[in-house]
Amino acid sequence: MDSKLIKSGLAALGALLSVSGAQAAMDQDAIAERLAPVGQVCLASEDCGSASAPAASSSDDGGAADGEGIYSNVCSVCHDAGVAGAPVHGDEADWAERTEKGFETLLDHAINGFNGMPARGGNPDLDDDDMHAAVVYMVEPVMDVSEEESAAADDSDDSAADTD
Repeated sequence: MDSKLIKSGLAALGALLSVSGAQAAMDQDAIAERLAPVGQVCLASEDCGSASAPAASSSDDGGAADGEGIYSNVCSVCHDAGVAGAPVHGDEADWAERTEKGFETLLDHAINGFNGMPARGGNPDLDDDDMHAAVVYMVEPVMDVSEEESAAADDSDDSAADTD
């Protein structure tokens, strides 16, 4: 009787160890999956095996630049959260000192960079018309953008078309 008890105890112990071994292997796989990198760094000169992001500009199709689309794709990275002191979109207190300088100064800073703001929001593919549309969209909630300032971009489009 004692030998039967010992044998059944050893069988139960063996079954328990095999199940816990399989569980440990599954836990190791889950841990490795959770620790895996979420992305990779790819330099422009490297072939990373994936397509590059589409340009944020919509003016290439002959239509007007889409300020909201450019803001969503480029500017929102910093201006939604106030990264590095960027004024938050729609926050009048953040924009007060900046809007006092005027629209042309804001546009110049967006195009050429200023303090922590990189030129063209860090996207060199954006042209001046794209930047104008993005700045108009960004400051409209906190600043009246005059018809003249909006027309300035339209005039530059017309004059560029005349010289072609």
